[in-house]
Amino acid sequence: MKKIVFALLTVSLAGLTACQGGTQKNKEMDKETLVKIETSVGDITVKLYNETPLHRDNFVKLAKDSTYEGTLFHRVIKDFMIQAGDPNSKNAPKGKMLGFGGVGYTIRSEFVYPKYFHKRGALSAAREGDDSNPKKESSGCQFYIVTGQVYNDSTLMGMEKPLNGNMVNRAYNELMQKNIKEVLRLQKAKDQDSLNSMQLKLFLQAEEMVATLPEYKFTPEQLEAYTTLGGAPHLDGEYTVFGEVVSGMDVVDSIQRVKTDWIDRPEEDVKILKMTVE
Repeated sequence: MKKIVFALLTVSLAGLTACQGGTQKNKEMDKETLVKIETSVGDITVKLYNETPLHRDNFVKLAKDSTYEGTLFHRVIKDFMIQAGDPNSKNAPKGKMLGFGGVGYTIRSEFVYPKYFHKRGALSAAREGDDSNPKKESSGCQFYIVTGQVYNDSTLMGMEKPLNGNMVNRAYNELMQKNIKEVLRLQKAKDQDSLNSMQLKLFLQAEEMVATLPEYKFTPEQLEAYTTLGGAPHLDGEYTVFGEVVSGMDVVDSIQRVKTDWIDRPEEDVKILKMTVE
């Protein structure tokens, strides 16, 4: 009898612990992480999404250890986005091309789509292109804030077909990456016929894979946001959205309006002075 009572007591305590742990986790998920970005032209406050914990925790870490202090908004394109976070931008001389710096690691992509998308004010991670980065892993430090533009319904509808085409290209790139050893072997052997045959085979395989998926369609939430607030819908599913601006969008707009040079760098530096986790 004692053994049975002990077992029941153990289960009861375990259940209670699990319940308390679950409650604690829920509280943590409900808690919002805010980061104030103090810039040379004003303050921007962003909210970080709990559903993208790798990006959230990394951004918080870099904000706390002052990695971003003194970096620039080095790439600014009006009606598109403002980009920052390159460590090489600290004290960079005028005219220097930036955007290639990092912190020595990348972050696994965390697409929470279609819940989070590239609406105006979205905070997203920059990354290298698909050719060298087929898994779409994010830069360990560079980020951008979307300003975007407002679209009409017909334009958005016209974008759905190309976006469906991009799904085939993404699937093809993933298959090529999985077979990269054979690709390199054929390239080294200069066996172009076999390489062409392999590429065609993989492309047809990619088409078959995508054919089993539902067609890309903008959600009602996306249509509402893109036709009223604006954004950059062509980036959806390509870059990780991990937060959004909750105050200071006027500062973002003032940054996107600055005069830039031929490489989209502001002619007058726009600096991140400090980041504070609130």
